[in-house]
Amino acid sequence: MQLARRMCEERHDVVIVDKDSEPLAEIESQLDIMTVAGPGSSPATLAQAEIKKADLLVAVTSRDEVNILACLMANAAGVPHKVARISDTDYIDESGPFDLRHMGIDLVVSQKEECAHDIFNVLRLPGTIEVVDVLDQRAIVVGIKIDMDSPLAMSNLSEFPRPELINNIRFIALQRGKKLSLPRGDTQFMIGDDVYIVGAPNHMIEFLQWAYPERPHFRKIIIAGGGDLGLHLAGLVETMHVETILLEANTQRAEFCADRLSKTLVLKSNPLDPSTFEDIGITADTAFVAATEDDENNIICCLMAEKKGASFTAGQVTKTGYAPIINSLSLMDRAVNPYTSMINAITRFIRGTHIEAAASLYSLPGEIIEVRLPSSSPWVGLSVQAVGNLKDGIISTLLRDGEVIAATGDVVLQADDRLTLFTLPNAAGKILAKLRGK
Repeated sequence: MQLARRMCEERHDVVIVDKDSEPLAEIESQLDIMTVAGPGSSPATLAQAEIKKADLLVAVTSRDEVNILACLMANAAGVPHKVARISDTDYIDESGPFDLRHMGIDLVVSQKEECAHDIFNVLRLPGTIEVVDVLDQRAIVVGIKIDMDSPLAMSNLSEFPRPELINNIRFIALQRGKKLSLPRGDTQFMIGDDVYIVGAPNHMIEFLQWAYPERPHFRKIIIAGGGDLGLHLAGLVETMHVETILLEANTQRAEFCADRLSKTLVLKSNPLDPSTFEDIGITADTAFVAATEDDENNIICCLMAEKKGASFTAGQVTKTGYAPIINSLSLMDRAVNPYTSMINAITRFIRGTHIEAAASLYSLPGEIIEVRLPSSSPWVGLSVQAVGNLKDGIISTLLRDGEVIAATGDVVLQADDRLTLFTLPNAAGKILAKLRGK
């Protein structure tokens, strides 16, 4: 539904295939799309969906074999682009003649790996609400909450106390309660605001050291659950040079994880057992991530870890209805949804000729878009200030000749610049039309 909604907003013709007619009826009531009931890998079903007319097939069922077969069918029908959601790492890690990319599948995406990377981004910059890579990891989008010790509190951009910092970063969004706004010169920041900034990593770290002096620093990271998500996350965390502990209740799986990891202490232990938390030594410089396959267990584990003193908790939560409850009751610092991570990865692939990447933020409505500025755009040759107020979006950064440049008002846009924009919900299509002069 989420992916289909995005494509509909950009005026693509969308056909959804599902073996169950009930969810199709719900989708039809909300979106102007065509639906076909039937197995996604069935030649008859794909023919009914007019597969030969398609430019793209995205197979995201819960079964890897169905997704692979659907893509192979689409390849045989001449569909130019194919995307498959894959859960089994044997398919993903395979090389040589069995590499799925050699079989005509353009993008193989694992939602667990994408989700692990999202969590890792937050862990590497402690104290942030969210961290998202942009411009091939040359820049990052960071969300922070303004607390009473922050020098940002009660200040505004037009009177920013550290101009040398603001010249290298861009403020793109402000969330105050349920109200989302785009920061302008007269915007005043208040305690409790969630503020989102974009910049190169070195500039961002310098800014955070000034704007968030009390942010925590992790010396230990504990991951509960040795499934695909937990294992992949532990592998990423090993690059951070912090003490890493992985908890896994199943003996065989714990041994498997221990063989795959080189710097992580793998313990055969049930994370729901209170004695486990006594044994692993949670302190104020500990981050705890619950990555089991059970949402309720993850929530409970995070609450237990917080009670024991963990300064940051995150958990995998797949049930979308839990998100508002978790946020309102502060049950954990960060709830992650592997499906959203997967949708972001797919969206980066399918955006179109000039759109190179896109991502939704977990904690903020709206979208981050990367666009290569075509030579035909009316924006070419104009300064960011001359482009004017986009109302529903903001140009934040650009990549030119390998250099990340903050999109301040006097920066003149050039053809082939890679721009990063933040757009309010449902505004991406409108802003992209302006960029292209349509």
